[in-house]
Formats: sequence, C-alpha cells, structure tokens
Amino acid sequence: MTVALAILLSAAAMTLIVGVRYLLASAGFAFATRARHPGLYRGLDAQIAKEIRWSLLSAAIYGIPAGVVAWGWQNRGWTAIYTDTHDWPLWYLPLSVLTYLVAHDTWFYWTHRWMHQPKWFRIAHAVHHASRPPTAWAAMAFHPIEALTGAVVIPALVFVIPIHTGALALVLTIMTVMGVTNHMGWEMFPRFLWGGRVGGWLITASHHQRHHERYGCNYGLYFRVWDRLCGTDGGLGDFEKERARADRRAARAAVRGGDGDVAGGHADRHA
Repeated sequence: MTVALAILLSAAAMTLIVGVRYLLASAGFAFATRARHPGLYRGLDAQIAKEIRWSLLSAAIYGIPAGVVAWGWQNRGWTAIYTDTHDWPLWYLPLSVLTYLVAHDTWFYWTHRWMHQPKWFRIAHAVHHASRPPTAWAAMAFHPIEALTGAVVIPALVFVIPIHTGALALVLTIMTVMGVTNHMGWEMFPRFLWGGRVGGWLITASHHQRHHERYGCNYGLYFRVWDRLCGTDGGLGDFEKERARADRRAARAAVRGGDGDVAGGHADRHA
C-alpha cells in the first residue's frame, strides 16, 4: 500500500469515526430531550435536517487532519502522544487534560469572537446561528470555514503538548458532550455546575443559551474566564422563553391540522 493511499484511508476512517460519534451523541441527547421536555423540538424537523447535513460535512473537515495526524503518529512517530503511563508522572494525566481544555477554550473564544465580526458572520457563522433555537443536532452545524478553525486545534496541540491516549480520548469526549449539551435547550447538569460559585466559571447550556439569544456575548466553550476578563460575559440564558416558543409552535401545528393554513398563518402573526 502506498503512503498516499494509507493516509487517505486513515483520513476516511477518522471522518467516519467523527461522523458516527456526532450522530450517536446528538441522537442520544435528542432522545433525552424528547423524554425530559416533550415537544421542545416540535416543528423543527426542517431545521434539524439542515443541522445534520452541515454537521456531517464538518465531520469530514474535522476527520481529514485528524486522520493525517493519526497516520503520522502511528507510522512516523509524529506528535507527542504517548501510550505508556510511565512515560510521564501520573499527576501529569489530569494536568494534560486541563491544559488541552484551556488551550482549546482560548482558541475557541478568540476565533468565535472573530466569527462574529460582520463580514465573517455573514460569510460563515450565520450558518450556525440559523438554528433558532439550537438543538442537540446543532453542535457541529458549521460553515466549512468555521469548521476549519475548529478542526486544526487538537491536531496542532498533539505536536507540542504531550498527552496519553486515554487522556486525549477524555478530552475528545468532553469536547463532544459539551458541544452537544450546550445546544440542546435545557440544563442537564446539577445547579451547582451552572448556577452557583462553581458555575460562575464553567460553561454549560444555560450560559451558551444566552449567546444564541443575544449573539454579542458568551463566546467561550468550557470556561467563562475569557468572557469575564474581556467583559463579554452576559450571564445565563432563559430556557422558559424557548419552551414558550415550543408551545406556540405546537399550537400552530395543531391549528394547521385542525383548521387549515389560514388559521395557522393567523397564529403565526400573533406569536
């Protein structure tokens, strides 16, 4: 097998892994949403279909550089990834996870703010904000330009910051879970993780909901540190408003089903 073919197959395999990981995570939390808050996503089928299409495109954009790096690590010794826990002290394992999360959060904050500049918002980031409200399927619903900014950070970090394969897997799991749950429209974590002193420094769905309400605040991914330092922390969002909108969507659907589109249009104008 040629090197080029091997790299291509590695990129394809990683794309498949990223895509399946997205589908399983989003489907799982969408199912949890349906069980916990029935009707929250009612009337959003067309939007969710778009979120899935954009996300699967993003999966390829994330998977290709990851696949190239994975091939280089396995066949050429690229990267600082290690497999033997004795290569570094055990205390370094949690430190490496925290270091990756802080580095990723920093990159995400500043690229996210950049994406909110009028030009780049119009060109790229508007795709993500077209999800109104965002759902559990919106975690990777990015324009390719935005997906590229997210796809390079972890592959770049593994070249400069040593990390065990298990710790890297944990980082990727946290990234996936937070990406999905921050968009699903309700808070799954206990109150102390989002409403108390600890929550004052962590980002969960309550914090990210405000970003989708107001746009010009709450740019972080895991931590509120950069938002607080830069004066862009807008506090927590209001899920009750979104649930009220879901109720109105359900009412409009019922009116259309019972009385026809004219009555449905009347309901739309008064929502």
